[in-house]
Amino acid sequence: MKLSVEIDGPLEAQLREAALRLNVSAADLATAAIRDLVTASDEEFSRVVSRVLTKNRELYRRLA
Repeated sequence: MKLSVEIDGPLEAQLREAALRLNVSAADLATAAIRDLVTASDEEFSRVVSRVLTKNRELYRRLA
């Protein structure tokens, strides 16, 4: 499948900078990011969300 995505402004600059740091093309980095997103399991996502919520619980309480 071939897919075109338009990225401009600050997001484009961030993608290019990250790709340069990793010594890969911006297209390859974007492809890898999409692959990671669509292959991540729901269980893994839930673990990450839980960790972030636990880590920031006090901050969220203060902001409420």
